[in-house]
Amino acid sequence: MKKTVLITGCSSGIGKTAAKLFTDRGWNVVATMRRPEAESELTEFADVLMTRLDVQERESIEAAIEAGIERFGRIDVLINNAGFGLFGLFEATPREKIREQFEVNVFGVMDVTRALLPHFRANKSGVVINVSSGAGVFGLPMLSLYCASKFALEGFTESLSYELASQNVAVKIVEPGGVLTTNFGKRSGEEAAQIVLLADYADFVSETVAVFNGLRNNRMATEEEVAGVIYEAATDGTDRLRYIATEDIKPWVAARRETSDEEYLKFMRELLDASKLSSQ
Repeated sequence: MKKTVLITGCSSGIGKTAAKLFTDRGWNVVATMRRPEAESELTEFADVLMTRLDVQERESIEAAIEAGIERFGRIDVLINNAGFGLFGLFEATPREKIREQFEVNVFGVMDVTRALLPHFRANKSGVVINVSSGAGVFGLPMLSLYCASKFALEGFTESLSYELASQNVAVKIVEPGGVLTTNFGKRSGEEAAQIVLLADYADFVSETVAVFNGLRNNRMATEEEVAGVIYEAATDGTDRLRYIATEDIKPWVAARRETSDEEYLKFMRELLDASKLSSQ
């Protein structure tokens, strides 16, 4: 019997690429997005159900899950992929944008997961995969709110994994870093453009942007590579919790998880020093 995966945020980027990969591997796919009427490519696949799901609207979450079960009989894997990142100074970010960051990246994940858990418990099986980020492992300037949301997601996911193991439901985290072709950066840039800059931070912002531009010269992964790691997490049959999805963040993750706090902070401060970066 073919397995079925429900994926949020399939309008572009990693979500759309993952939907294609799963259907290519013989899965049924419930590909969800806020505006399915704007999507044409995924409609070409016979085993893909495109349906509306906005993680900020509980009614749309429940309707999408019901539609998926009605079409395919059951759902075996949930991939919480929908999300966006605020880029800018914390002090200059409006409170409503901060709330939106958590509504999408944290509370939306919780609401979709909670809505599907009764189905998984009834089946006595299931896999929940939450797409986190390297920014859920290490903090970065100008990304304090995105990092905060992904740190919260990591803590929630790990804690949930202990609870759901008792129900034979695996819970996993996939941690991508920079992805070359995704539209994620485009939306982050659009969000940043709406945030007023404070003059006192001008030099800091300029230096930080220069650092990020320099880091982008490093090799970045493709959406296909990240989707492949997501597929591995969904199908390897293990209770492994975390999967690092791109090579670029492995030194950062190792510094955070495998060294002392003092060594880690020294590593990060040197890495984020624009004057040292420009002299290399």
